[in-house]
This record gives sequence, structure tokens and C-alpha cells, in this order.
Amino acid sequence: MEKVDKILKQKKDKPGYIKHEFQDYGYRLAQELNDLKHKALYIKLAKQEKRELLEKARIFAADYYGAKSKAKIFMWKLRKIKNERVKSKDKENG
Repeated sequence: MEKVDKILKQKKDKPGYIKHEFQDYGYRLAQELNDLKHKALYIKLAKQEKRELLEKARIFAADYYGAKSKAKIFMWKLRKIKNERVKSKDKENG
């Protein structure tokens, strides 16, 4: 169990407008990628995209060594994953 003061501190670090889980996930994603300037984009992605895709791209960006911008690596990988899924669906329907 976590201590109450630790939980309250975590709550204070987040903006007051976070009411839903996807908003929290998007905000944490923006923090991890050091891109709070575009936090609305990550919140929108968390709401619209499947979580497994976001997690794959997040893990790839976090593990990518020497990146100047983890946010760019994240977006590139997310786009690549989505394109691969579309291609695999086309082959199944084809």
C-alpha cells in the first residue's frame, strides 16, 4: 500500500482538469516524452487510439538511445505501427 502523502503529492503534480483515465494517461505520456507543450495531442491520442498501439510506441521511444526528441520518435513509431496494421488487414481482406 502506498502512503497517503505520496498519493496526494502525485495528485498535486497533475492539472485540475484531469477527470478521466485517458486524460491522465495522455498527460503522463506527454511528461515521459518531455513534450508538455503538446499535451492536448497526447490526451486526444489516448482517447482515440488503442492503448496497445500507444504502449508499443511509448516503449520504443523510451528505449531509443540517442534521440534528440522522444516525442518525434514516438509519433514516427506510432504512424509505422498503424500503417503495418492497415497493410495486414488489407492482405486479409485482399
